[in-house]
Amino acid sequence: MDDMEQQPVIPPPPPGGDHCYRHPSVATGVHCTRCGRAICTECMIAAPVGHHCPTCVAEARSEYRKGPGRRVAIANAKAISVTSVLLVLMGIGYVLEMVVGGVGSLMSGPNTIHLVRLGASIGLAQLPDGDVVGIAVGEQWRMVTAIFLHGGILHLLMNAYALWLFGPVVERELGRARFLLIFLTTGLFASAASYAFAGDPVQVSVGASGAIFGVVGAFVAYNYRHRELALAAARLRGLVPFLILNMVLAFGLNSVIDWRAHLGGFVAGLAAGIVAEGWGARSMRTAIAVGGFAAITVGALVLAAWKTAQYRTEFPAFF
Repeated sequence: MDDMEQQPVIPPPPPGGDHCYRHPSVATGVHCTRCGRAICTECMIAAPVGHHCPTCVAEARSEYRKGPGRRVAIANAKAISVTSVLLVLMGIGYVLEMVVGGVGSLMSGPNTIHLVRLGASIGLAQLPDGDVVGIAVGEQWRMVTAIFLHGGILHLLMNAYALWLFGPVVERELGRARFLLIFLTTGLFASAASYAFAGDPVQVSVGASGAIFGVVGAFVAYNYRHRELALAAARLRGLVPFLILNMVLAFGLNSVIDWRAHLGGFVAGLAAGIVAEGWGARSMRTAIAVGGFAAITVGALVLAAWKTAQYRTEFPAFF
């Protein structure tokens, strides 16, 4: 009998364990199969074998979060692409536009005043209620929020398609962090270029196309750096018709496309694609990449500051 395999022994309940350890006035004959505490029907939590008390369940969950749960959460987070998140944000932005603009804004988007209220890029303007708004009066955040707003469902769908086409490739080649930096910094630079070279301070600009052209520019620069590879060379050849078509559309007669944002985003994207991988010694590549993205950001802020200084001179009454 002594050689027989012993069965696990459940710890005996502590003295007075016939009353719930959380509700001392409640008598019970049930005990936690993990720690042996007495638990009432209100406290018992079903387990694969028997019932557990709330304290043991909380401890088990904490252990899971610190171990396997943490690894699962990290794996799930890595599985979500930045491109998908950006597309969702663009969709949320358009939903907000419909909420503000009403059902009639589904196809064409809300009116200009609503877009400005939501965060569209505008240099300097006075709204009907007397509010003075614009990047020139310290609302530099408009250069970012405008990226996620669109002037109609067709505008949104075209930009979403372009991002879905190029985003996953750049994200896969350069990594999620670099791709996100490319999108945000070139989008900021595109908005700054639109603001700095706009002919009218009340010009309103919205859309992710500047940032998307930044992604395309980075895609061009990245593949040019690797042009000795057949795939990279083929990608460059395939981009030529796309770039020509967009130039025709942007500079065509009566075009409503903000070519300043497109051109600014593309130029910033070329710079971002050059510095994204860094160069030289491996230990210096990350520093070079970070410095490059910082330079693009500073360039955008300098452009905005230059234009703001002009507006302060031309329209002193608004400052």
